[in-house]
Amino acid sequence: MLVQEGEGWRLVVDPARHAFPVLIGGSHWAAELAPEEAGALRSGIGRLLDQHRALVDALLEEEAITLEFETALEPDGGLWLELEGSRRDFALRFVLQPPPGRRALEGAWPVGASAAFAAAITQAEGIVGRGGHAP
Repeated sequence: MLVQEGEGWRLVVDPARHAFPVLIGGSHWAAELAPEEAGALRSGIGRLLDQHRALVDALLEEEAITLEFETALEPDGGLWLELEGSRRDFALRFVLQPPPGRRALEGAWPVGASAAFAAAITQAEGIVGRGGHAP
């Protein structure tokens, strides 16, 4: 079992919890994710981080940037992610739209917590990313 946390974020990966092995959390919320949901979140955050790194040197000090990522989850669900910030820091937000009959989820990590959470989830063992994306 992996437990990582810091100011404003939390990540727990427990493969023994087969239906919902990943718990993510922010300052005042937490939710358990199914393997496909956690993998999509990990992969999407990894892609947003890659895009941010590719653009950061082109941004002026006072410029702001918003990057979005969206992917389908089978069957009939989806995940939307947003990275919003500057060349130095950013905040993350997501919306999970699951298949009919399952819970939906929306969450965010503020500046400060976002970079730490992003690093933790993209490097965590036991979360399989979608689409072959390696952080």
